[in-house]
Amino acid sequence: MTLRQKLLLVALCTLALPIAGWLYVRQMEELLRDGQAQALVASGGAIARSLVIGGQMPGSSKRAWYVQRVQTPITVDGYGDDWAPLTPWSQPLGRRGKLLLAADDSWLYLYADVRSARRTRADSGDPNVLSADHLVLILGRQGQQRRYVIASSAPGPVVASSADPRVPGLPDEINAQWQEDGSGYRVELRLPRSLDQLGLGVFDVAAGDSEAMAADTRSLLSYSPRLSGELAQLLPRGVRARVLAPQGWLLAQSGHLAGANSAQEQPGWFASLIYRALLANRLDDANLWAEDAPRLDLHEVQEAAQGDPASVWRQGEARGSVVLAAAVPIQSEGRVDGVLLLEQSSRAVPLLANRALFGLLLTSFGVLLVAGTILLAFATRLSLRLGRLRDAAERAKVNDGRLDGRFPMADSEDEIGDLARSFENLFEVVGGYTDYLRTLASKLSHELNTPLAIVKSSLDNLEHALQERSAMPPEAQPYMARARDGVARLGALVRAMSEASRMERAIAAAEPEDVDLAEVVRGCAEAYRPLAGTRAVRWELPAAPLHLHCAPELIAQALDKLFDNALSFTPEDGWLQLSLRPWMDGRQHGAEIELANQGPPLPAAMQGRLFDSLVSLRDKATPGGAPHLGLGLYVVRLVAERHGGSAEARNLDDGAGVAFTLRLHGMPRARL
Repeated sequence: MTLRQKLLLVALCTLALPIAGWLYVRQMEELLRDGQAQALVASGGAIARSLVIGGQMPGSSKRAWYVQRVQTPITVDGYGDDWAPLTPWSQPLGRRGKLLLAADDSWLYLYADVRSARRTRADSGDPNVLSADHLVLILGRQGQQRRYVIASSAPGPVVASSADPRVPGLPDEINAQWQEDGSGYRVELRLPRSLDQLGLGVFDVAAGDSEAMAADTRSLLSYSPRLSGELAQLLPRGVRARVLAPQGWLLAQSGHLAGANSAQEQPGWFASLIYRALLANRLDDANLWAEDAPRLDLHEVQEAAQGDPASVWRQGEARGSVVLAAAVPIQSEGRVDGVLLLEQSSRAVPLLANRALFGLLLTSFGVLLVAGTILLAFATRLSLRLGRLRDAAERAKVNDGRLDGRFPMADSEDEIGDLARSFENLFEVVGGYTDYLRTLASKLSHELNTPLAIVKSSLDNLEHALQERSAMPPEAQPYMARARDGVARLGALVRAMSEASRMERAIAAAEPEDVDLAEVVRGCAEAYRPLAGTRAVRWELPAAPLHLHCAPELIAQALDKLFDNALSFTPEDGWLQLSLRPWMDGRQHGAEIELANQGPPLPAAMQGRLFDSLVSLRDKATPGGAPHLGLGLYVVRLVAERHGGSAEARNLDDGAGVAFTLRLHGMPRARL
């Protein structure tokens, strides 16, 4: 990971600022919600007490039949087509049926659907009707009741009569329609609106029960316009209220939710998405709170029916709006007569929260952008300065530790300046040591010539004097021979060091010319074949001439050094291969000479040091007494650098030997 990437990663820590702000805005939004919910619950409690005092609330009843409203009369034909919109709010009838009640301005309609796979049929006037499948209908008015038996042996119209005494306002006979299929039967009939109680029981012979003997008689509940009118007088503006029975049936409704007054109050889709995703808690679905639903089976309503107020936030019908709903129990004499449900649309909370969040996000991301830009600029400048230090160190390393002028940024007063000055001092020491090593060979050869000549002449004089006197004992002759051999080897060392110094000066003073490098390499390869003995010498040269502005004698000397080095490590039955190919480095053209030989691989630690001065992998002298000072490959490197190239050594990919490579660009042309 680069320095800039690390500093950018550090800059990301400033993201803690918008996260903390988001948590703060979310907490403030929850506090605003709680305060608004408490205020709406308090208003609902006051309205509920006013309704109880007004006396418009129906009496409390745990069990009641709810009569739904219809705008058009229902055709009594025994089929459920007219009842389809009301079917979702049907009421259970025993274990095998369902009941629907509806009313218009004139009549009360009843539709019963009973599921029974096996039928025992009889008409209503049959003496054995109570032993067949039938319904028992109980009608009540002002505390008085009449019982009717409804049965039919075939689909069609049915007339049900009552054997009970006559009751004013209750019919003597009831006309009904009976329809059936393989799954059961359906009964539809029309009743007077003056009823206040209704009971219905089902007797199924196949089930063997007596449910009809205990018909479920309940009071009737329906929507009350008078209660709605009284409720409208108590509601504040922008609040919708519904009065529900403890079972959730709608008894009264008034008011409307406030809408957006202008386009500015209508939040966009993005603001709505941000609010719902980042700020709002879980919101209930708006479909569960439909305005035209005759019953609301909600958790908040059930909780209020137990006597505990409850509130919830739900999604609004308009985009970006939320609705606060509060369910308050309507209590009288310690019992719950109903539930008051208040709903208030709130765009203030989302708008305020969105504005606060957007302001916070813009500020935070602005700060983050500025901080990131500053850190990126600082990291870029720091990376560039460190890159200059690295490039200067690489150039000094390539230049054998010598600096080209002052080290960059050595005058800076910060820590990088201290580092640059330390590098400068280090490379000055390394450069001085390198210069000392470069001149060590010439200094040693110069200093050793005189004492070596003295020792040699002294040995000659001693041997001459002893021979004249015939005084040299036989046992002293081996020691004299060893002394002469040592002097000879020391003289060879001095001559080799002198030759290296002269070679450096000769390389620096060499004159270039345009030559065909392929012919130079071919001539060297043909000359090496007799020197290789039993070893195989192969070469690979381009078919076309390869022209280069160079010093051919220097290249030949470099190849001589490489061949001598390779020959000493190649076994007697091994091989050597010399190749020449064109080479391009960027836009510069040149040539690449490679000499590969079979033999032991190079140690990994020595691959980068083989071309340094006084470095050799051969610890012993070759047969004949010539010592190896490690100057041959050093001369090869000097020749490559004189031609603007480089020298390198590597192990072959198959591990069979070593390859030495010279890459040459050519020597610069002298200007006239």
